[in-house]
Order: sequence, then C-alpha cells, then structure tokens
Amino acid sequence: MLIAVVAIVVLLLVFSGIYTDYLWYDSVNFSSVFSTMLLTQVVLFVVGAALMIAIVGGNMVLAHRTRPMFGPGMFGAPQGADRYRVALDPHRRLVFLVGMGVLALFTGSSTAGLWRTWLQFVNRTPFNEKDAQFGLDLSFFVFTIPFLRMLLNFLFTAVVLSIIAATVVHYLYGGFRISSPGGVHATRAARAHLSVLLGVFVLLKAAAYWLDRYSLVFSDRGKTFGASYTDVHAVLPAKGILAVISLICALIFFAGVIRPGGMFPGVAFGLLVLSAVLIGTVYPSLVEQFQVKPNQQSKEQAYIQRNIDATRKAYGVDTAKVTEYSAKTDADASVLQTEASAIPGMRLLDPSLLSPTFQQKQQIKGYYQFPEQLDIDRYPVDGKPRDTVVAVREIGRPPDGQRNWINDHLVYTHGFGFVAAPGNKVDSSGLPEFSERDIPPVGDLGDYEPRVYFGENSPDYSIVGGPESGKKIELDYPQQGQSGADQQNTTGQVNSTYEGKGGVSVGNFFRRLLYAVKYGETNLLLNSNINSESRILYNREPVERIQQVAPFLTLDRDPYPAVVNGRIVWIVDAYTTSDSYPYSERKSLESLTTDVQSSRLGVPQVPRDEVNYIRNSVKATVDAYDGTVTLYAWDESDPVLKTWEKAFGGVVKPASQISQALRAHLRYPADLFKAQREILTSYHVTDANAFFGGQDFWKVPEDPATGKSKQPPYYVTMKMPGSETERFSLTTTFVPNQRQNMAAFMAVDATAATPNPSLEILQLPSTTAVQGPPQAQNLFESNPTVSERLNLLRGTAGATDVLYGNLLTLPFGNGLLYVEPVYIQPRAESSGKYPTLRKVLVLFGEKVGFGDNLSGALEQVFGGTVATPPEQTPDQPPGQVTPPENSSALTSALGQAQRAYEDSQKALSSNPPDWKAYGDAQTALKKALDDLAKLKGGTPASTASPAPSASASPSASGSPPASATPSSTPSG
Repeated sequence: MLIAVVAIVVLLLVFSGIYTDYLWYDSVNFSSVFSTMLLTQVVLFVVGAALMIAIVGGNMVLAHRTRPMFGPGMFGAPQGADRYRVALDPHRRLVFLVGMGVLALFTGSSTAGLWRTWLQFVNRTPFNEKDAQFGLDLSFFVFTIPFLRMLLNFLFTAVVLSIIAATVVHYLYGGFRISSPGGVHATRAARAHLSVLLGVFVLLKAAAYWLDRYSLVFSDRGKTFGASYTDVHAVLPAKGILAVISLICALIFFAGVIRPGGMFPGVAFGLLVLSAVLIGTVYPSLVEQFQVKPNQQSKEQAYIQRNIDATRKAYGVDTAKVTEYSAKTDADASVLQTEASAIPGMRLLDPSLLSPTFQQKQQIKGYYQFPEQLDIDRYPVDGKPRDTVVAVREIGRPPDGQRNWINDHLVYTHGFGFVAAPGNKVDSSGLPEFSERDIPPVGDLGDYEPRVYFGENSPDYSIVGGPESGKKIELDYPQQGQSGADQQNTTGQVNSTYEGKGGVSVGNFFRRLLYAVKYGETNLLLNSNINSESRILYNREPVERIQQVAPFLTLDRDPYPAVVNGRIVWIVDAYTTSDSYPYSERKSLESLTTDVQSSRLGVPQVPRDEVNYIRNSVKATVDAYDGTVTLYAWDESDPVLKTWEKAFGGVVKPASQISQALRAHLRYPADLFKAQREILTSYHVTDANAFFGGQDFWKVPEDPATGKSKQPPYYVTMKMPGSETERFSLTTTFVPNQRQNMAAFMAVDATAATPNPSLEILQLPSTTAVQGPPQAQNLFESNPTVSERLNLLRGTAGATDVLYGNLLTLPFGNGLLYVEPVYIQPRAESSGKYPTLRKVLVLFGEKVGFGDNLSGALEQVFGGTVATPPEQTPDQPPGQVTPPENSSALTSALGQAQRAYEDSQKALSSNPPDWKAYGDAQTALKKALDDLAKLKGGTPASTASPAPSASASPSASGSPPASATPSSTPSG
C-alpha cells in the first residue's frame, strides 16, 4: 500500500511538472518548442535505453545460454563462484530486470541530454567554407564530428559493459575459471564470445583513430589552437596507421572464434599497445622535440596563420578597420571651437552610480525598486537623439510587517512606470532632469502602458485577473489625491485587475490543483479571490523567459527596457555559439565577458562553457505587460541559426518584421563587444611571425577608479575621426601588456543600423606618450588644484564621499580626451543617501580641467570659449551664468577657504594639537563657505553642510579629518 501511495505521489509530481510546462509554453505560443524538445528527448531516451539493453542484455543472455552443460563440473569451478551462482540463480530474472531497468534509466537520461547534438546533426547547414587542412565544409566539424563522437562514446560504453557483464556470467556459470599454475581455462563458447566482443571494441578503436584525424583541428599541442606542425606531420599519419593496425588486430580477435588458444588475442593485444605507444606517442614526441622546438617559429608559421585567420573570422573581428592614429597631446582654442558641437550631447550621468538617486527621487513608495545597474538608451531631446539613462519602476516586496501569501502573490503583482533622464542634463542640485517620471507617468514619451508584470525583479509567481465587475485587489499605484470611480480614497491606493493575455489560466480546479502541487501551496486551492478569470504569471524575468522558449541560444546578461509603440518592452541580445570551429581559439565565455561592472553587481552569470564561435544572431523582446516573447533573426546568414531554425521551424521571425520604432532602440550587444575586445588583445596582430613573438599584444586596462578587474566598455554618442556626424557607439580602450599608456581605442556603431558593423580601431604608435585610463586617473588624483577642491567638496569633517563616475575616452581634436564626472554623497550610513553630480574632470595630454560643467572644464584645458548655450550645472541654476564682477569675490572666498583649511590641518598636526587654533580655523572656514554659497546663490554652509564646532573631539591619533586624496567607487 505504501509503495502504491509513493508511486502515485511521484507520478503526480512528474505529471504536474510536465503538464504545467506545456501550459506555460502554450501560453506564450511556443508549444512547438516544447513538443520538439520533449519528443526528441523521449525518442533519444527510448532509443538509447533500448540499444543499451539490447547490446548489454543480449550479451548476458547469450553468455547464459552458452554456459557448459554441466556447469561447474566441467572445470571443477571454484567454490566462491559456485556459492554466488547458487545464491543468485533463484532470483536470476529479477536481478536481470532490475539491472536492465537501472541501466536503461541512466543510459536513456544521458542520451536524452544530448538532444542539441542530435538536432544540430540532422538539421545541419553548410557554411560554404572549407577548412585549411582537409578541405571539408566547416559544418562537418561543427555539426557532424560532435555527433560521431557521441555515437562512438555510446558504443564504447555498451561494448565495455557487455564485456564486463558477459565475463561475470561466464565465470558464474562455469564458462571459464582462473587457476594456478594452469592460468585461465575457458570453454570454446566463452572464448568465442569474448573474442568477438574484444574484436568489436578494437574495431571501434579503429573508427575512433580515424575520427581523431579530423579532430586534430581542435588540438592544443602547438603554439596556438588547432593542428600544429607536429599534428600534421606526425600525429595525422600516426592516427591513420593506428586505425589500420586496429583493424588488423580486430580481425585477429575475430580469428579467436575459430582457432582455440590465447596466442592470437595475445598477439593482437600486444601489437595494439606497442603501436599505440611507439607510433601514437613516442614518434610525435620525437618530432616535436627534435624538429619543431629548435625551429618553432618557422615550423609553426603556417599553422599560426591558420589560427589567426580562423579566430578572427569565428569571433567576427576579421572586418575590423585599423587606423594609425598619431594622437596629439596639445591643442588650442580653435580645436575646441571645431569640436564644440559635440559637447552638449556628451553623456555625463553614470548608470552604475545613479540607482540610489533614481531610488530616492523616483521610487515614490518603498515597495517599488530600481535595479542596481541602470541602462543606456537613446531618446529624442530637443529634436535630437541623446544618450538617456533609463529604468523601470519594478515591484519589490510588501512593506515590513505586511508579508503574507495574499500580499505577496495577489496584491503586489506589478511595477509601474518608465523613468528616463538625459545623460547630459542635471538640475541646480546635481540631480538628473527626468524626461519621464512620476506616477502616473509624466514626460516626453506620451501615452504608454506603464504596468510592469514581467521584469528583472518580478515576484516568482502572481495570481492576477478577474471579471470586470469583480473586486479589484491588485495594487496599481499609490493614491495621489485624485478622485474617480476606480480610485479607492479610503485605502490610499488605486487598485486594478489585470486585463492582459499573459500567464496561464487557472480558472478550473484541475489546473489549480496542478499548480498547488508545483508550488507546494494549498492557498492556490483554498483562496476565494482566485476565480474563473484568474491567471498565474511565472517565469517572469526576461532572460529566463527567453531562455525557456529558445534553449538553443546564449543570452546577453544585460536586458534593457524601452518604450516601443506604447508598450514597455525588454530587449535582449541572443547569441549562437559553438566550440567546434576549426582552428579558432577556444575561450571561456565567462572569462571573455567579465569586467568590474559584472563582477561588482553580480549580474546573471553566462555559461562557463568554452566557445570559439559567436554571432549576435537574434534580437529578442519581452512585453512587460503581457509577457509576449518575440524572436527576430538578426544575422540571417549565420549557419548555426539556420540549423536551429530547421529544428524549431517558425519560432524565429525574419528581421524584416522588426518595426522602425523597435529598431531605433536596438544596440550593439555589450557581451559580444567584450568577447571581441578580449580576442583583439592578441588577434589584432595578423602576421604569424609577429604573433609568435607576442611583443605587440595588448590588454584591457583595469578599472581606473578601483584598480580591479577590467574597465567596462561604455555606450556614448561620439564622433570618430574622419566622420562628419556623431553616432551612438560602444567604446573601449587597450593598453600594452607591460605598460599603462594608451595602445588603441576601439569603437563600434551601436545603433544596430546593420547586423554586423565593422569594429573601428585607432592604433597609437608604440612610442606614444598618451596616457592610458589608469594613468589619466592618477593625473586627476595627483593634481594639486583638483585635490584641494575635492577636499572642499568633502566638507570640513569629511562628511561627504567623492565618487568618480565612468571615465570616458573620446577622440577629440586629433587626440584623445578623457572625461570623468565627479559625484558627492553623504558618508554617513543612511538609506536615504544618494550621489549628485558636482564637477567634471577633463584631461587632454598633460592638461587637466576641473569645472562645474563640461564646457568649463574644456575651456580650462584648451582656452577660449565654447560657442554653445550655457549648460545647466549643479552649481548654477538653468540659464544662470556667473557675472564677471563676482569673479574676484569668488577667488577671494576660495582663497580664504583654502587658508582656513590649511590652518586647521596645521593645528591638528602640532604636538600636542592646538584645539583653540583648530576651532578658530573651522570658524573661518565656515564663514568662507557661507560666502561662497551666497555668491553662487546656494544655501549657506551652516544649513547645507554643517561644520564641526571648535570643541569637536578629533580622532585619537590627531590625524586630520579630511584626506588629500579623494575616495572612489567603481565606475560603470
């Protein structure tokens, strides 16, 4: 009875899992993906299990049927084997069936897990390109070899298990015995049976040796990945010879069927081992040691070149345009005027720092939240597309003390609204000027559906929907003092009922029961708010949702939201990958794409599998309201994508169906760009001899603000040298392997105007004196003027932290310009603190500019005046320009503040500290800061940033409360 109950429970769990998966796929109109995967896995499970049982079980049955007529009497079987046989024989059938069942389960599961390999093989698409060694189409290596390996591994396993099983049965039933000193005595049937099995094993070994010849294109023996000189001139012929020898040895084993004795099998085994050692191992080692290593550069040159060409092609960097760029390190005001048109659109807001600012200014209520890493997109500002920091206001968890099943899954179901801020605008307080904000939404984007039921932080599942006349229990947004039929003033919130088509209907008892089993939650059966119109939403994260419907794709880790045709949609870049592209360098996708931003924010991890081919073949979207998933073929020429389209017909739409509104928000994917820049650290060198020396290799610089990991690439609108117009670009820098000066600057058109835009590299001379990002950061921090002014920003007691934003590198004035925003944030631990933009740092050559805005900082570096309208700056209200007559007063106040600061430090450094002098200096500093605030129209220091009293106790060490070196934060 207990076994029956357990079986029913297990079956119910399995059935609920499979059926609810089907319901989910059907709800997103991808049921064909579910059926194709399920059918393929079931067929592979059945075929694999059946073949394994047939081979292993058949050999066990054959061994049992060919047992000696009188069993142990023939040889006087050992007592041990006799005892085992006597104990086992009564339960022989049960043991056999259980053993075969376990074998079938493990084999079937293993085989079913290889469904991708099978589907790629049966739907393979030619590359119409041939490999450099064998002249075969690349599809043979990408699709066919993995399948043949899978087949050989299966047969090897089956034959080895058959040999073990047959040996055990023959031994138990007297087919052979081991005695001393006579050795092994076997019946003719046992000898013949095992000889055939050993012959089949060696025959498979011959096939494996032959396949190994083609697998040499994946060798890592030489200087680079792919077949090396030794592989081609020693291993390749050795594998062919070993295949022939294995074939001969297999025939010798088969001869043991008709010729008794152990001489033939012994000779075959000895020949096989000896040839494998001498021909397969010793000979290639001798060639490598005495021919290749003394002359490796000349011997490997052709094979290194194959690796270079294949790697560049496989990672899509073969079309990269390299331009020699002799960057200037000095410029005059005329250069500034020439480049001034780009200044108003340059992004200063850093999406990796601004999440707390968005949280404090646009969270509205504590149960909403923004992601730690905001996104960059493009939206029109004053009629021109501008870099814009964007995010959606997602639902978090209910307020503290209000957590229960109803609130978690029926009330707090969705976020509300899209928030956007132009990257080049801040208000007088250094805060973003939001172009889309508030609840209900207000801004430039017009009417759109603001509810976010599918997002990066949505609840694991929610129950939504109901009849139009029914009670509305979903929190829509907090009450703002309006009145109306749908607004419940008594509750302080506006409630709603989901009207979308997303999710799975749970209007009947049977489905509610299945989901109650799936989630282990009885409330799904008992709660009265669940009605005939209710729907359950789950698998709600955009990346998770797309991965479910397209398991053959690798997804970018950074989905970003956009408002398209009146809906918020999540846009996700998807890749087709392979690790079987001939000669192309294999790299871990995780190592290729990890930088300080991904490691710091803990974004979802990409697979750690090695790849040596990648294409951004698909653009995917998820509707934030109804969860609709749409896949568009972006690189329609990709053979790997074509293969998957054959396997899953109709799930990927052609690129021609991408609307212009959506196309305006597509961008070049960050993870692909990271992988390509990592490859180009070495593979920008296209000459085999230079590549062998490696003296011109680059590296991605460490993040300047932290000195850790790699600096992330940045989206920014800029103009490349020789171009007449600005464009939205993705940029990065390179430094030499052993130095920190600039080696190259790389950018790509990120507007997604074409599927595969060419990477553009500005390569600086190796003798260049242009600073790399770490050196630029060091110049900023060591500049005396910058250090003094940052100390003033910190306040007299170091109550404020200085945070560095993203250090942008831009071609400017025939040189390279560094631009870095500087934020301040209260140091005290508080849930309400957030950074505000206060200053801008600029570096060109050796000249450092430090201004209230970008124009001012540029003028300090280049001289002259920027012929653009006054920018809105943190220290200056819109349209307000500092009057010339105030200039001397400002200079005087700054001087007084600096002297007061120096006096306070001197008082603290005396032994013992002079507390009276320290108090007098602090009073003078407070007065100077108040004067500065009045001159700039701000709040006096007494209210904006209180200074410590003269009697404030210093630290025990007597060290000054402020440091001359600004603190930093990782840039994004």
